[in-house]
Amino acid sequence: MVELRFIAAKANGQPITGTLSATSFRDGKEKVKKIAETNQLTIKAIEKRSTFLYKVQRGTEKPVFGEQKAFNKQEVIDAFTKLGYSVGYVRSKLLDFQPKPGHQDILMFVKISAELMDQKLPYGEILNLLINDTQNKTLRETLKEINSELKKGVDSEQVFLKYQAVFGKFTSFMLGLASKSGNMVEIYRATAKFLERKQEFRKSLKSALITPMITVFILLLAVVFYVAYIFPETAKLFENFGIELPPMTAVTLKISDFILDYPLVVFGAIVTPVIAAIAYLSTPGGRFFKDRYIMKMPVMGNLIHKTNIEVFCRVFYTLYSGSAESITPLRISAEATDNLYFEDRIKKVAIPLMTKQGAGITDALTASGVFTETALARLHSGEETGNIKNSMLQIANYYEGETVYKLKTIIELIQVFIALFIMIVMTLLTVVSAETATVSPKVQGIGQIENYINQQENLCSILHSKPQIKSDLLS
Repeated sequence: MVELRFIAAKANGQPITGTLSATSFRDGKEKVKKIAETNQLTIKAIEKRSTFLYKVQRGTEKPVFGEQKAFNKQEVIDAFTKLGYSVGYVRSKLLDFQPKPGHQDILMFVKISAELMDQKLPYGEILNLLINDTQNKTLRETLKEINSELKKGVDSEQVFLKYQAVFGKFTSFMLGLASKSGNMVEIYRATAKFLERKQEFRKSLKSALITPMITVFILLLAVVFYVAYIFPETAKLFENFGIELPPMTAVTLKISDFILDYPLVVFGAIVTPVIAAIAYLSTPGGRFFKDRYIMKMPVMGNLIHKTNIEVFCRVFYTLYSGSAESITPLRISAEATDNLYFEDRIKKVAIPLMTKQGAGITDALTASGVFTETALARLHSGEETGNIKNSMLQIANYYEGETVYKLKTIIELIQVFIALFIMIVMTLLTVVSAETATVSPKVQGIGQIENYINQQENLCSILHSKPQIKSDLLS
């Protein structure tokens, strides 16, 4: 997110200044233009809040170097001048790029905050402690700005949503909502649990799918290199003397010739589908397609589906306060799954049924088609007894235990299959290479080899006995 300040004038000439946040400078300029058109303002200037490097000194003290965010250079100079510093220089930071903090850094911030709040420590003091101890520069600067804005009385939800590029959309919403809920500790703990489960699931998913795919891909590249460049050096030695090659050796040699004759075709056949798939899946339509069918894929699909339900139920449990306030928890819980298809079915099917037709939560979620029979049965029971909130927690805990156990088993099985696949490939390569040892040259082939050797020996003897011929050949 970027912060912009605009200076404008009303129709009567009265100056007016305002600030706003946007996802990019271009998006911010569009927002400013709309504000100007709506309120009949004339825009004088639009400034982006950026980072400035400075060198200042007070009297004979040691010079101080640092960074400061401001809308323009003069703001920084005026601020240090008021504090009694002489300004050496203030200049814009050339590369003002701040990478997003790691998932672990954000998780630790939320968990430590929850623990310290449980010990009745004021939130302002918690932020000060974390600012001093946080190693990640981006997170440290973000916490400084959050602390400063909260001290000015800015709405907490507005403050955290402003930094959703750092914390993530869901985490920012939950942390901003915490101070309004009256139970900050519970919401911070629930957010930490959500982040922890998300990190654990991604790590398991990487072990189960991504790492094996990379291993297989690199193995295939190694096989192509062996078949194209290493194996032919041996096989073609026999072919040059007209010796008949064994079946597997002959087929492998043909494959090698094809790879060497059409390298671009082979490269394109391997790389193009990968690039095309990545490009498609990065689009909104591709993400929707992936999120819809990933829950139906063999083995892993069922676990991914249940994990989405677990996340949905856990977040809903944290936000739900009664049947009159169920729409917002449904919407936020759907967004927390990070699955576009799951989110779409909740927002476009379940929520309209509840708002327009007055359907109950269980009926609406049944119509969405993204919940299992087990989950729906438990929700139905909870709705009948008026304890839908606890039913959501029970479903979340049940699916957490199931997915954690099954994921470990699946990862072990996948690792076994990958090892078996590598063993089969290496065995085939060994068999093809060893097949050349069974070559039995025909008499004609032996005669050709003997003639070739005799020719080489005769040539060597001529060159040795007549140095002049050798000199002429070399020249």
